[in-house]
Amino acid sequence: MSMTWFRASLLSVLACTALSASPGSPVLRQESFEVQASAEVMAIITAACPGCDWSRAGREGGLLRLEVDGRYSQHLFLTRGPGKAEYRVLLGSFPPGPHVLTLTRDAEGSAPLARASISHLGFVVVTAAAPEHDAIALAPILYARPNTVGRFTDVPLIMWYETEGTDRGSLIRYSVIFSNEDGGTPPDRLLATWGRLTDIEYIYGIEFDHEGKVIEETFQGKDHKILPFDGKREGRHPLLYVVTDNNMVGDTGVTTQRYALAPVAFDLTSVSREAVMDANPWTYAVTAREARREGRVEVAPLPGSKKIFDPSRYAVLEACASPDDGPYATFSFAIGVKNHQGEVRFYDSTGGVREYLISRSPDNFPNGCFRGAVALPPGIKAGEVVAIQMRAHTRVPGKEEEVPPKRSGPAHLRHVNRLFLMDANDRPRPSLFSWSGDEALGLDGDPLTLEIRPSRR
Repeated sequence: MSMTWFRASLLSVLACTALSASPGSPVLRQESFEVQASAEVMAIITAACPGCDWSRAGREGGLLRLEVDGRYSQHLFLTRGPGKAEYRVLLGSFPPGPHVLTLTRDAEGSAPLARASISHLGFVVVTAAAPEHDAIALAPILYARPNTVGRFTDVPLIMWYETEGTDRGSLIRYSVIFSNEDGGTPPDRLLATWGRLTDIEYIYGIEFDHEGKVIEETFQGKDHKILPFDGKREGRHPLLYVVTDNNMVGDTGVTTQRYALAPVAFDLTSVSREAVMDANPWTYAVTAREARREGRVEVAPLPGSKKIFDPSRYAVLEACASPDDGPYATFSFAIGVKNHQGEVRFYDSTGGVREYLISRSPDNFPNGCFRGAVALPPGIKAGEVVAIQMRAHTRVPGKEEEVPPKRSGPAHLRHVNRLFLMDANDRPRPSLFSWSGDEALGLDGDPLTLEIRPSRR
């Protein structure tokens, strides 16, 4: 697994000169930058949001408006509370010469009790010589869903891209992590079957032939349909609009508020998509706080109620089966916890609800890796987690999905990449366990038990 910002040897951090704002001006910060040759430019904004708390109505966060050379560029939500945090945005393509970035607080869009301060503003330029240039230059700009404007929900947090070779040439795929999804999978099932409360969506892909000519451009539209892109661009950046409550996109839309996240490269060869969250642990905190604010948390929710325990109580597991198992098998797991009397109780990820089985179609199971989560009693310590039980079950195809040939099993467990609890700040604690092997899991049969031995550190 690897995550890169940009290769320093091929990029230049631009010198910037602060420009003073007039007294009483709403301008928070204004900086000039100069581009020596046509290039893509990113801004690295270190900001704090005094009085902000994403979990509390009226204090959620500040909303910044960014303009470059006097023209609207994008909005940026300050989601991460009162402490200083780094936000990275894409400003777009610029010709040689001087330019000015202006940041103001959007008073109408900010929470009433939220303030904003900018302690540092830097710039990074990606020239045509940089290997990352095309991936940056083609990154989508995302317009807000109409029913999220003026609210603090389903905010895009991270954009990443993957590159891979194809039979026809090469492909770049862009995906976005949203803080939540107001529609689609309910939160209890989302945790059980994906191990998270965020919404992670593929939004845009572009394929080239061996000579670098564009063969195909697609986006993920309503009902998860992969459709050809035929929309507008700004420079080479496609313009996409969030159009559904589960954050599918379209190439036309009506809103004008938009976001331009600086995309990061990520290799998902042997991990799940949720590994992008692990590399940005603050995303767990934002989504947990949004769940509390929106009333999705209860003290003792019933299985299947669409309510969840407090996010701090969940243990998250990432495991990998054989990719060939996706059409035939679903998975579940249970976490064994030892109490003070030395007795071990297992907490099942399904809670007895069949819809909580972890199911992956072949399209979203390319490397066999999956995640799930299960709530444990409050205050569990790492040393009290002593075992994992893994199970495989016969998979029932989803709606409109081709029924695969029957197979009696077994499925094959290849890896347990991570098992972690959450800390008091809603961030992942260090992993408690990892494992590699090749263990057969009989469909609808007995579980495989993996013992977690105490660390000797």
